[in-house]
Amino acid sequence: MDQPVRLPLIGDPAPAFKARTTQGPIDFPKDYEGKWVILFSHPADFTPVCTTEFMTFASMQEEFRALNTELIGLSIDSMYAHIAWLRTIKEKIEYKHMKGIEVNFPVIEDITMDVAKLYGMLQPGASSTQAVRAVFFIDAKGIVRTIMYYPAAVGRNMEEIKRVLTALQKADREGIATPANWKPGDDVILPPPGSCGSAKERVEQHGEDVYCLDWFLCFRREKRGAGGAGGSSTHDLPGAHGMGMK
Repeated sequence: MDQPVRLPLIGDPAPAFKARTTQGPIDFPKDYEGKWVILFSHPADFTPVCTTEFMTFASMQEEFRALNTELIGLSIDSMYAHIAWLRTIKEKIEYKHMKGIEVNFPVIEDITMDVAKLYGMLQPGASSTQAVRAVFFIDAKGIVRTIMYYPAAVGRNMEEIKRVLTALQKADREGIATPANWKPGDDVILPPPGSCGSAKERVEQHGEDVYCLDWFLCFRREKRGAGGAGGSSTHDLPGAHGMGMK
């Protein structure tokens, strides 16, 4: 009887593994030290939704690399199936003006299901032989930062994946949080004050680039029209990442 595996949670170190991929063997997360990783699974090769997802991810690979992020795909298929499917995508499939798309990020061969089980990508209520559409955001220190799960019938929104990645990196870099429906260039939330005195000071004496809706909810204006993602320029703030702000 198989021993139960504790699934990785947000804040946990990403489980380590070695695997064969379409780009050669990888030793994860050792080979990706210092880089963010989007590790994602798909139910099967030669399936329609997965094909549109892989084409979209591949077309955005350089956008993710500009964010110091690498993509790694996975399914419970053989290396031969992976290679044949990726060749078909490049040679035959045209989707939303994407044609001749070459998938250059590694796709893990996981016919033993070892990696899928390690990351909770196999969910018996959905399928015992196919991975669900899981997405793991793993930071440059090898820590799981966000987890997304999608059912087989629903394709992922890659722009949303990129938005979440951008928000995580910005929160780490600047010690802020992002509000609902935030997009790069939108105003951001400052950490809540830690005392009554600092709350009063925050509301009464904040700078021109800060505005408060109440003592616990203050925003920093982002300058438009300058460089950076979404046409914004940011002001670096000290502090740790914004995981403590809710």
